[in-house]
Amino acid sequence: MQTLPNPATVKSSSGELSTDTTIHRRQTRPIQVGNVTIGGGHPVVVQSMINEDTLDIDGSVAAIRRLHEIGCEIVRVTVPSMAHAQALAEIKQKLYASYQPVPIVADVHHNGMKIALEVAKHIDKVRINPGLYVFEKPKSNRTEYSQTEFEEIGDKIRQTLEPLVVCLRDQGKAMRIGVNHGSLAERMLFTYGDTPEGMVESALEFIRICESLDFRNLVISLKASRVPVMIAANRLMVKRMNELGMDYPLHLGVTEAGDGEYGRIKSTAGIGTLLAEGIGDTIRVSLTEAPEKEIPVCYSILQSLGLRKTMVEYVACPSCGRTLFNLEEVLHKVREATKHLTGLDIAVMGCIVNGPGEMADADYGYVGKQPGYISLYRGREEIKRVPEDRGVEELINLIKADDRWVDP
Repeated sequence: MQTLPNPATVKSSSGELSTDTTIHRRQTRPIQVGNVTIGGGHPVVVQSMINEDTLDIDGSVAAIRRLHEIGCEIVRVTVPSMAHAQALAEIKQKLYASYQPVPIVADVHHNGMKIALEVAKHIDKVRINPGLYVFEKPKSNRTEYSQTEFEEIGDKIRQTLEPLVVCLRDQGKAMRIGVNHGSLAERMLFTYGDTPEGMVESALEFIRICESLDFRNLVISLKASRVPVMIAANRLMVKRMNELGMDYPLHLGVTEAGDGEYGRIKSTAGIGTLLAEGIGDTIRVSLTEAPEKEIPVCYSILQSLGLRKTMVEYVACPSCGRTLFNLEEVLHKVREATKHLTGLDIAVMGCIVNGPGEMADADYGYVGKQPGYISLYRGREEIKRVPEDRGVEELINLIKADDRWVDP
């Protein structure tokens, strides 16, 4: 996928900084996951997760391939049992034989040390949830955690985590420490409350264990179903890591975002806000829909912020009484004819008032300048005026003349 450089800084006529349009990404260490790098200034990586039962070998291989073919760069699978873990060996083998290597992450939950050690043999990255990796059944009559109890469980976590850390470290593989707001460990809830602080401290506890074992191939995520909680947790995580000299990349996502328009808006509100602040190195949009529906949302978020350039950017006015053609219909025609292209900005403007000025940054412009005719622009320069019924055809010819056209 093509990635453009960040926009230039805008300066006033006196040379002083007036407006900075650059997203200054947080500096993070590069973490290798198969043939994909997360962090280290590399493009923000797109992830998703298959729905298939991992015991369904052929179904899982097909699902991973479908996601990868449409731009999903890292694919996650769930591994709830040892049988599922062992199935990953065959999934990986069949994927390589029938398609190509795809970076795979295994999701390991409740008391998962043995499962995690098995999957670590086969895949590129293991995701663990600190609230569930060493699962402690809550006590209904508990009123507090003593310091001794807190430390005893901490020691148990270290003993359980250490074999996995050593296994991944020695293979040069990666781990995601994935904290979920809805599954914080009981002692974290008693100590810090149901708060972003509890999420951050939960992640830091696991990070410290990894660092003590000289393992730093870590990606961190703090997810919540409420956008303000997700944003606050990630901002606090960055603050704490900066204080501690940590530079681990962050995986962004809003859990249980739902489906449809609202699920997309909710995910964009959380992920986009943090990306605009320079926070985040990999993202997953979690929709209650087919996983394939998540990928376009990821790329739309990244493209709108100028972080990835993976499709045509369409600039179009909202239409008004000055519009000289059916703007919605024409935009649809232009989009259908050019949506397979990559890296172009195309403006569709209904009248000369919003034309050249509003589309100044576009590569090509399609402007209603007089009834029945379309003015075609290359950048700010008007190239030709053609009958409206030939507008789309002549736009394609202009793109072809510049050798920027590829067949669908």
